Amino acid sequence: MITIRPAREGDLDGFLTLAAQVEHWFGPMVGEPGFHRAVEAHIRTGAALVAEATEPATPSAGASAPVGGLLFGADPPTYHVHWLVTAAHCRGAGVGRRLMAEAMLRYVSGPGTVEVVTFGPDHPGAVESGARAFYERLGFAPGEPTDPGPEGGSRQIYRLDVPADVRRVRRDRTADRPKPPPPGEDLGWRGLRRTTVVPEATSPRPSGAPRAPRPTPGPGSGG
Repeated sequence: MITIRPAREGDLDGFLTLAAQVEHWFGPMVGEPGFHRAVEAHIRTGAALVAEATEPATPSAGASAPVGGLLFGADPPTYHVHWLVTAAHCRGAGVGRRLMAEAMLRYVSGPGTVEVVTFGPDHPGAVESGARAFYERLGFAPGEPTDPGPEGGSRQIYRLDVPADVRRVRRDRTADRPKPPPPGEDLGWRGLRRTTVVPEATSPRPSGAPRAPRPTPGPGSGG
């Protein structure tokens, strides 16, 4: 069983474990102080979620390690998926969908737009990771290209239109809309918003998970 909860102090190591599995696509994160600061800032402001499995998916997988992590940002009416990664041994199990569904419930109110920066179509990880197909299945539409990622690979913005009748659900004291970092907060890792790995585009929608509305196709959608 997969459970989603707000990240808390002490979860940094779990995010670093996930980051280590995708550095071949995105470049260094584990050893980057700026990435550490970015994760910690999102945790402090209630803008980070962790997915946990009650038992390991494989005999060699640790039961206590997170199987997914998400960093989110809100500047209504625009919302941002800053970082979303699922553990290699759990890809295809619906972890990314569960994280996105929880983020939409906790943080997003319509009308608005959710944006994510993911691989460009020519990036070596575009097909292998399945990230582009994952977001398209959630209803995101491909938009314009944006700045390359830290490793130099292409990136593209995807957007999801959120209708006016969507209202966030306050689950607990930590579930309020993400707040901006304090003045002077250093979110200095330049790869933030350019790291999303959720290769489970062929996974069925988990029971009970809300289906994301499909927006009108945007630029670059191919019709």
